[in-house]
Amino acid sequence: MAWYPGATKMELQPESDSQPAIKPTQYILHSIAAPWTPGRTYEYWRDSTNLESHFAVGYDGSLAQFIGTETRADANASANRRADGTGAVSIETESNLDHTDPWTTEQLYKLIDVGVWLHNTHGIPVRVPSRWDEPGMGFHSMFKEWSGGGTECPGDARREQFHKEILPEIARHTSTPQAPKPQPIYAAFPGRSFFHIGQVHPLITKMGERLVAEGCSRYRVGPSPDFGPADIKSYAAWQRKLGYSGSDADGYPGPASWAALKVPRP
Repeated sequence: MAWYPGATKMELQPESDSQPAIKPTQYILHSIAAPWTPGRTYEYWRDSTNLESHFAVGYDGSLAQFIGTETRADANASANRRADGTGAVSIETESNLDHTDPWTTEQLYKLIDVGVWLHNTHGIPVRVPSRWDEPGMGFHSMFKEWSGGGTECPGDARREQFHKEILPEIARHTSTPQAPKPQPIYAAFPGRSFFHIGQVHPLITKMGERLVAEGCSRYRVGPSPDFGPADIKSYAAWQRKLGYSGSDADGYPGPASWAALKVPRP
């Protein structure tokens, strides 16, 4: 189990020992919708519910940890622990009853500090995940899978602070560079003028291979890198498969039908 050295340890039992291990890959921020200190939040988790988060932060920046970060906590629905053993670290924050107040400066400092520690300790990437099960940092209402269908937590003001203040500051205080954005695996549409009789290019072969795979082949031999009548007939069959007709199914690629074909880059 991993315990953040800057938090007061208020260990929840039996959950801390009995709940399964996780490999932390996400950091999820919550508001508890109550003006509760970390001590009061601990009492609530202990006495009133079988749910809990790993941490809680008060308005004054006071921080408590209830469960080690390599043990499951139950505040994040499907993100708590996935089939592959990965899971989310959750942090509750004191708030008003309506999820409308912003985090205080003291809370922001603690949320940033914990995020930096989680990145350095567990390698949680400093980025917004593009889907609910992807590693990264976010807030409870970001994905319905994190909340069992939907929630306002942590509210509009705090969501804006997450994007404009918290995540940029965590990134600024971590030495690991941001992961580069993945390059598209499909070839961009090269323009209609690219496709003419006599054009020779490896992309034509890739296009033909995709047309064959989609059941639209009108080739006797090929495909080949030479754009010719068989390519036009095959592409027209693809356009008709997509629902085009008339001049819209003339066998010359357009941007929409090309995107739908998903031609790999040569």
